[in-house]
Amino acid sequence: MKKFLFFLSFAMAVSFGQAQVKVYNESLDAMQQIQEATTLAQKSGRYVLCQVGGNWCPWCLRFADFAKKDSVIAPLIEENFVYIHVNYSKDNKNLNAMRFLGNPGRFGYPVFVILNSEGKPIHIQESESLEEGKGYSRKKVEKFLRLWNRKAVEAEVK
Repeated sequence: MKKFLFFLSFAMAVSFGQAQVKVYNESLDAMQQIQEATTLAQKSGRYVLCQVGGNWCPWCLRFADFAKKDSVIAPLIEENFVYIHVNYSKDNKNLNAMRFLGNPGRFGYPVFVILNSEGKPIHIQESESLEEGKGYSRKKVEKFLRLWNRKAVEAEVK
């Protein structure tokens, strides 16, 4: 019985800890965040990868964790994108940013919007096709990131 109670306590602590993870700053003005990311993208020769969602969304938090920890995806993002988390929540819907980004919420959350180095939205990617089981597919996410980075999009056509 003690083992069961210990396991139950441990499982609850882990679940509670995961629920407390916050990757979206709900107080940010997303348009300002996008402008700052675009400036950095211009200076560094990268595109902007906007992950739109909120701390209320378990799949949003899963992707943020995956993007940070995966040994293939994390460096791919770092090299090719300025990666930002654009908040959409009941307390801060960031409506100007949602309009600017092309109403990406219509695809569900999280949703990814690629901005070129001038800050223009060039692609909206729903996340369901990147999922696998209870997480994300490295192969599918890698393909998405390789197809929509600056080197690929702006490659010279021969």
